[in-house]
Amino acid sequence: MTAPRDIPNDLIESLKSLGLTRYEALVYIGLLRATGATATEIHETSGVPRASVYPVLDRLVQKELVSVSHTTPKRFDAVPPGQGIENLMRRIEDDAESARSALERLYREKRPEARGNQEPIWTIYGEENIRARLSDMFLGAERRVEMLVARDLLVEHVLALLGPVPESVQVDIITDTWEGEQPSRFRIHAHPPGAHQKPHTSPGKGLRYESSGIFLADDVRALIWMGSSGEQPSALYSESTGLVQFVRRYLTSIMEWVGATGQ
Repeated sequence: MTAPRDIPNDLIESLKSLGLTRYEALVYIGLLRATGATATEIHETSGVPRASVYPVLDRLVQKELVSVSHTTPKRFDAVPPGQGIENLMRRIEDDAESARSALERLYREKRPEARGNQEPIWTIYGEENIRARLSDMFLGAERRVEMLVARDLLVEHVLALLGPVPESVQVDIITDTWEGEQPSRFRIHAHPPGAHQKPHTSPGKGLRYESSGIFLADDVRALIWMGSSGEQPSALYSESTGLVQFVRRYLTSIMEWVGATGQ
């Protein structure tokens, strides 16, 4: 079946990308051009087969794109385009969130033995890819997020990713310096970089990896971000027991040192 000649095909394709079938798109467009149309009139203006019109209308009503009268015969009106597109977008967002939650449960429930004795450690390249994985770590945390992170990286990238984290999740941050008021919902511990620099470090010369960090979520997911000015950052990510325990012990030792020195 072909659409009426004055309906651009790219418009139909756009509506299909929003979750409509071709018939649904044609009926909705046809109703935008009419007021209180009957099923027969819709068939004639849209070109959709008569037998398909009612099922299509039922679906459009469910998708909040069409309203129906309680007269005989029934008459149908299209919801205005602005509201209609908003309704479609809301359904897409709801479906995406439901899918994300379901997939996340499946991901977390997978058995380690399915991978044999291997404990994979993933290498991630590029700032956007690392940020995406780090954001996933933060949003998936249920109890606690801990990190040792350079201030530049913290301010430029990490704090924004922590915004959506539920307040029930405790966030501990160890960083080299912090100026001004600290965010009330995070526990920030200042840890001067001079503690790690060698005595012969040239005055005014910063650390080699001034945009790096170590991150741990719920003691089950770990990420090590390595970056330096002018270089493409990279990261190691894993849920393996080995790397997670290594990061856990390292963060604990740093936290104990910070506490012992009163920082």
